[in-house]
Amino acid sequence: MSRAENYTDIILDSITDGVFTVDLDWHITSFNAAAEKITGTPRKEAIGKICAEVFRSTVCETACVLRRTMETGEPIVNQEITIVRFDGEPIPVSVSTALLKDKDGNVIGGVEMFRDLSVVKELRKELDEKHSFEDIVSKSSKMQELFGILPEIAESESTVLIEGESGTGKELFAKAIHNLSPRKDGPLVSVNCGALPDTLLEAEFFGYKAGAFTDARRDKPGRFALARGGTIFLDEIGDISKAMQVKLLRVLQERAFEPLGSTESVEADVRVIAATNKDLDELLRAGEFRKDLYYRINVVRLRIPPLRERREDIPILVDHFIDHFNKLKGKNIEGVSADAIAVLMNHDYPGNVRELENIIEHAFILCRGGTISVKHLPEYLRPAERAERLKEAANLEEVEARFIEDVLRRNRYKRAAAARELGIHKTTLWRKIKRLGIKLPPIDGRKTLKGK
Repeated sequence: MSRAENYTDIILDSITDGVFTVDLDWHITSFNAAAEKITGTPRKEAIGKICAEVFRSTVCETACVLRRTMETGEPIVNQEITIVRFDGEPIPVSVSTALLKDKDGNVIGGVEMFRDLSVVKELRKELDEKHSFEDIVSKSSKMQELFGILPEIAESESTVLIEGESGTGKELFAKAIHNLSPRKDGPLVSVNCGALPDTLLEAEFFGYKAGAFTDARRDKPGRFALARGGTIFLDEIGDISKAMQVKLLRVLQERAFEPLGSTESVEADVRVIAATNKDLDELLRAGEFRKDLYYRINVVRLRIPPLRERREDIPILVDHFIDHFNKLKGKNIEGVSADAIAVLMNHDYPGNVRELENIIEHAFILCRGGTISVKHLPEYLRPAERAERLKEAANLEEVEARFIEDVLRRNRYKRAAAARELGIHKTTLWRKIKRLGIKLPPIDGRKTLKGK
C-alpha cells in the first residue's frame, strides 16, 4: 500500500459517517471503519462484493440512489433510506452520493456516505408521542390547548358540541372523549344526521316496534338504545330538520324517548356528543335551528381549526400517514422529498386532514419505493403541470371550465360541496356546468353516497 493510500484510509477511518466507494461494476473498492460499525460487516468481507449484497437496502433493486447519481451525474444529498445490518436488523440512514473521478476527470465509480439515524428516529418517535393524543396528531398550539382540556371534558357527563369543517377530525375528538370518560366500557354509537331523511332518521334514532309501519315485522332498537351506558355521537347535527330538532330536544330534556309504534318511554342512558361543519350561530339567526336545542347541545363547545390554520401540522401528519400506509400496504416508503413537502405546505386543503390523507394514499399508489416526490402527488397539486394546462387554454371560459372541473373532481362531483369551495350557490354552479359544457360522470359522488 502506498503512503498516499495509507493517508486516505486514515482520513476515511476518522470520519464518523460511513463511507464506501464502488467501481463501474458496482463492486466495493473501499469501506471505512464507520461503515463497518453501522452495517456490522467487516471491511475484509465487504471489499470486492457488489454493494447491494452488503447493504440490502429497501431501494437497492428499484430506486438505488447511487445508481441514480451514476446515471445522471447529479449528487444526492441526505436522502433517508433503510439498510439491513449483517445481523438482520433494519437501520435508518441518511445517504449522500457523488461521482468518483480520476485526475483526468474520467468517471471511475461512485462514492456514498451514510449516517446512522437510529437515535434521531427514536427522538422523533418520542417527539411524535408528545404531539399525539389518542388517535389525533398535532403540534399546533391551538390543538395542544384542546388536548389539555379533553380529559376534564371527558370526565363530565355534559353534552359536547364539536365544530369544524369537513375532514378536520371531529369524529376522532368524539372517540377520544368517549375513551377517556367513565363510560369508556360502554358503546360509542355514531349517527350521520345529514345522511338520512326525517322518516328514516327517527327510526334510526329511536327504533320501532313490530307493526309500527309496513314491513316492520319485528322490534328494532334505535341508536339511543344501542348506546345505553355509553356515548352517542350525532354527526352533522346542523343538517336535521326543525321537526326532527323538536323530537331530539325532548330526548335531551327528559332523558327518555319512545320507539315508533310504542306508547311507553325508554330511558336514554347516554352521553351526547354532537358535531357540525355548519355555523350554528348563523343558522340560529336565519331561524333554521331551534334556540332551545342549541342551548341544550352547546354546554361544552370545541372548535377544531382547519388545516390551513395550522400548517405546522402538515409534516407531522405526512409522517403519520406514511407510517400508516406502510403498514397497511406492506410498503417501505421512506418519506417525502423537499420539493414535494414544499408543495404540500403551500396547499390550502379545503378537504382538511382527510384531503391530506387521500393525497398521501394517492402517492403510495404511484411511488414504488424510496421517497415520494412531486410527480407522485395528484395532478391538481403539481404547479408546473397546472400552469401548463392554464397556458394551453384558448380563452377565459376554458380556464374557468378547467378550474371548476378540478374542484368537482376534488369533491367527488358532489355539487353542493364543490359550490361551497367555490363560494357560490349550487344552482349557480349548475348553470356554469351547463354553460361551459362540463361533462359529469354517469355516477357522481351524490349517487355513490346514496347507494351506500
